[in-house]
Amino acid sequence: MEEKKNLLTYAGLKKLEDELHDLKVVRRKEVSQKIKEAREQGDLSENAEYDAAKDEQRDIEARIEQIEKILKNAEVVVEDEVDSEKINVGCKVLVYDLEYEEEMELKLVGSTEASSLQGKISNESPVGKALIGAKVNDIVDVELPNGTIQYKVLKIERNV
Repeated sequence: MEEKKNLLTYAGLKKLEDELHDLKVVRRKEVSQKIKEAREQGDLSENAEYDAAKDEQRDIEARIEQIEKILKNAEVVVEDEVDSEKINVGCKVLVYDLEYEEEMELKLVGSTEASSLQGKISNESPVGKALIGAKVNDIVDVELPNGTIQYKVLKIERNV
């Protein structure tokens, strides 16, 4: 079974690379220093600092592994090559919610970058799946557990 590609925008890729560098270069050193200092205090069986530092070390290593896995299968969406006629990953889209009669700006990104708080929706989410391939003036139906929402595509721009 082929591992699924992690679609990333260039900014998303850069952010992950920066975080990975920080974890490997800065945080690893900090935590090993904390462990060393805790060890020097003697008895490790009742040493909360030692336990906390070991937990932090485990979390750092897990995150490093997670980022490396994402990057190994990363495919960068080249925004310049995104067709601005149709919605795809790497687009900024202005849609009109027909039920609530309001405009919303959404950015379509790969699942590893999705953040609903920043209006970044995954290409794998129900909304993302419904929007992919749509053109300006298309009305798309988004199937959600509580019913169907309709969005009219008003504008498609490149660059997230």
